[in-house]
Amino acid sequence: MRLKDTGLTAKELKAMVKKYMVETYPRFDFVAERAEGMYLYDEKGEAYLDFYGGVAVNSPGNRNEKVVAAIKDQADDIIHTFNYPYTIPQALLAKKICDTIGMDKIFYQNSGTEANECMIKMARKYGTDHFGPEKYQIITAVDGFHGRTFGSMAATGQPETAIQEGFGSMVPGFVYAKFNDLEDFASKITENTIAIMIEPVQGEGGVHPATQEFMEGLRKLCDDNHLLLLLDEVQTGWGRTGAPMAYMGYGVKPDAVSMAKAMGGGMPIGACCARKEVAEALGSGTHGSTYGGSPIACASALASISEILDKHLSENAKEVGDYLMEQLATLPHVKEVRGRGLLVGVEYDIPIAMEVKWGAFRRHALITAVGDSINRMIPPLIATKEDVDLLVERMRGAVMEAATAVQAA
Repeated sequence: MRLKDTGLTAKELKAMVKKYMVETYPRFDFVAERAEGMYLYDEKGEAYLDFYGGVAVNSPGNRNEKVVAAIKDQADDIIHTFNYPYTIPQALLAKKICDTIGMDKIFYQNSGTEANECMIKMARKYGTDHFGPEKYQIITAVDGFHGRTFGSMAATGQPETAIQEGFGSMVPGFVYAKFNDLEDFASKITENTIAIMIEPVQGEGGVHPATQEFMEGLRKLCDDNHLLLLLDEVQTGWGRTGAPMAYMGYGVKPDAVSMAKAMGGGMPIGACCARKEVAEALGSGTHGSTYGGSPIACASALASISEILDKHLSENAKEVGDYLMEQLATLPHVKEVRGRGLLVGVEYDIPIAMEVKWGAFRRHALITAVGDSINRMIPPLIATKEDVDLLVERMRGAVMEAATAVQAA
């Protein structure tokens, strides 16, 4: 839908949003009317270089042709049905995912936080079924992020932030340990512990990749203590870090993994995959979803994943991501550049990240800020080195402008 078709002005549309919607997002001041490849276009037709990627969703590119075609074709047949009849896209997608990432079973959800809720329930049910009613504790990482529903919110190791504050008591059964600190995780294991759950790269926590030693150590720690290793790959999954799933790049296999975002190519879908014994902890009546695995979402996901794999976008993410980190390191006031593939963060030595985000927007480049000092880049995986050069040029101006303002204050 285009703005001209509504009879509204951009100002009137924004006023409508302000009046009728619960606003928890700091809006970019433009109307996103259409998208193509690496760009979003506003109501005036002006282009914005997209290193936000729909928050790591549009991995095969904005409005990918095969994803669009799959959605249209499926909409002509059936958009939604309940999960009692068999549907073709569900079955094809399940085989594609499980065969690709080496998992046995999949349960479809609608989002990343729901995928994590499913994984948490699966692990706790497995624990209580096999070891008794008190075997449900899960160790997660300080500064991790797993979503905003109550189970995943409790799993998120950020108790003194707006994510948890003001919502009353959290769901019990979670304890936090320091990320990349194997000894701290080991020290938190008790007789009630059933699993360890982390992100291979902490995204909302400031773009901190797990070290190879940490990932291998967690797998061994879980094996030695009869624990499940749960990986939240909602943001890192499907090519983002240079492998189809991040754990494949580490050579470490979890017992269960969650996914969403890039999985659907723009349609809302998530999933939890697990080895057979763990997955089958969820029997009839223990879990469900009205929309989870809808035909149209599965058709979109099948096209999105196929594009990522067929076009070797994980390899492109590795090559272009390395180049992005090299170029970001040339910006003024850079303290550190961190990342894996095309999940990249740049930390400054002064608190300018939010000002840089808005300065980049004024220069028609879209990035996000994590806290006061870190900007994060999560673009479509089709990004080129030329796109990186253009982004860094626009960010350079934004950094210099923001630094000058801070130093003058």
